[in-house]
Amino acid sequence: MARFLVLQLARLGDLLQTRRLLAGLFAQIGADGSGGEVHLAVDASLAALAGRLYPHARVHALPAHAGPGRAPAAVALAVRRACGELAAIPFDQVFCLNFSPLGMAISALFPPEVQRGYRQFSGQPDKDRLLRLVFRLTRERRAAGLNLADIWAHLDDAPLPAALVNPPAAPRGGGLGVALAGRMARRSLPPEILAPIVRTAFRASGAQRLTLLGTAAQASEARALVKQLDPATASACQDLTGRTGLGELSEVVAGLDRLLTPDTGAMHLAAFHGVPVTAFFLSSAWCHETGPYGVGHEVWQSVVACAPCLESVPCDKGHVCRLPFADPALLRLLGGSAKAGAPAGLALFRTDCDGLGAVCRLERGQDTSEAGRRAFRAFAARHLAGEDAALAQGTPEAGLAERFFLETDWMLPPPGRDAVGEE
Repeated sequence: MARFLVLQLARLGDLLQTRRLLAGLFAQIGADGSGGEVHLAVDASLAALAGRLYPHARVHALPAHAGPGRAPAAVALAVRRACGELAAIPFDQVFCLNFSPLGMAISALFPPEVQRGYRQFSGQPDKDRLLRLVFRLTRERRAAGLNLADIWAHLDDAPLPAALVNPPAAPRGGGLGVALAGRMARRSLPPEILAPIVRTAFRASGAQRLTLLGTAAQASEARALVKQLDPATASACQDLTGRTGLGELSEVVAGLDRLLTPDTGAMHLAAFHGVPVTAFFLSSAWCHETGPYGVGHEVWQSVVACAPCLESVPCDKGHVCRLPFADPALLRLLGGSAKAGAPAGLALFRTDCDGLGAVCRLERGQDTSEAGRRAFRAFAARHLAGEDAALAQGTPEAGLAERFFLETDWMLPPPGRDAVGEE
């Protein structure tokens, strides 16, 4: 009997993007679970939702994030109990997906040869060769296109085919939804830019209902948005900001015809349920890394010269990546015009799947990094298949290998550590 543990200690969006890895593990143990167990450790705030989204997993709740009412002594006790519970289970593989103090502490409970992702070896932090490669890609994000869900899925040797992860996008009958913002405000559109987009999309959709979604902290943005809508659109609006728990949010999103959203957890919920997404990516958000997973979604990606930026670095360019979303040409396209061209600085991508994973295919606008991204995906597929040694000199893939590989990538693992996951 195989036993797997997945440590996913990040936020809602990350939990949803773990689906391909988890689905692949479920497939290995069989639909009835007779071949083993899949355990999933998450922050306590996500445990109930995780149990609903992944009913075949045994969910373990951990205090991974600070929150009201979490006294240090109670947190320490909860961590100790959870670690004792996990340490008592003989796992065949442990997938630690986040580099965090708690994640690394839990990974230290298990021998390094059964761990994938982040881990510890002789008390030192370590990570899989694939993750080392991914970190180097931050130098060339435009030309490197690997979805986060696929990175985690390929930590397993038998990932589920990407097209089987989320349902194809199709309307569900509940009208148009709008997710106001994510955790990073600069990755979202302000009400004065978003309002014309919402008004145009609502009219073009023919929907009878418009639902606003967000946290209590975004309630003022929701009110500001409604004030800028025309009376007919405003009268169809239901403001649910701050009024839904995660379970209720999942139910509302699952019934929509379409969701307008920046890069948010709600976006990944919609993709999880097969609800069509129209996403607006700007600032540090890059659709080739964290776009909606599956077939049939669309992403309007800001491709101004400074995008994608680093969210940890303050913007000194006046948030110019927002400006293309205020271009009237975008409204004409959202309204159904077949003749309008894409605004300068914007590209429209449609989501699809290939043998490697999720892929965003250009439909409108310009994507100057498309050729480089295509070469990189071919290189990544070869790398994951263990075919690096077959690279021919002078090919684009060989050039990528020279840029992204270090001598340490070709060394044998340290004494005492199994080579599984290193080749």
